[in-house]
Amino acid sequence: MRKLENNELGRKSVDDFKQSKKTPIILILDDIRSLHNIGSVFRTADAFLIEKIYLCGITATPPNKEIHKTALGATETVDWEHHENVLETIQKLKSEKITVLAIEQVESAFFLQDFEVETNKKYALIFGNEVYGVSQEAVALCDGCIEIPQLGTKHSLNISVSAGIVVWDLFKKLNWNL
Repeated sequence: MRKLENNELGRKSVDDFKQSKKTPIILILDDIRSLHNIGSVFRTADAFLIEKIYLCGITATPPNKEIHKTALGATETVDWEHHENVLETIQKLKSEKITVLAIEQVESAFFLQDFEVETNKKYALIFGNEVYGVSQEAVALCDGCIEIPQLGTKHSLNISVSAGIVVWDLFKKLNWNL
């Protein structure tokens, strides 16, 4: 077994990425404080050809040196917009017939492993503040919620870890060919 060199990985150029068919997933980061988390989510979005990221509220935006440290250029490939108000963003996406889901622990949440995607739908996933999660007002506007099952003593995961887990799971379920 031999580790592959970077030039053997078949990575897309920025232009190729921009022109590629995207995974029908949009990410919404609401009031994310950590620039590391924001950059990590950009990098995950790049890896899975995510359509777009909405940065809402206090979530910082590129260009930013600290975001760049973890994004490693993904802010140049993944489309993004900043919106001040996450509730207006949710309403906008729902008016476009996009299914909006909060990643949060709520009554009647779907456990991630039980959530069934519809391949003809586009999904927007909301990830909330590192301390407070997705606001109750945002949850109330969503079409549903997904919960990542956790068995330990903690009741939450880092937002960038949560995004990676959920995006990978939905990516697989959407039957994308790798």
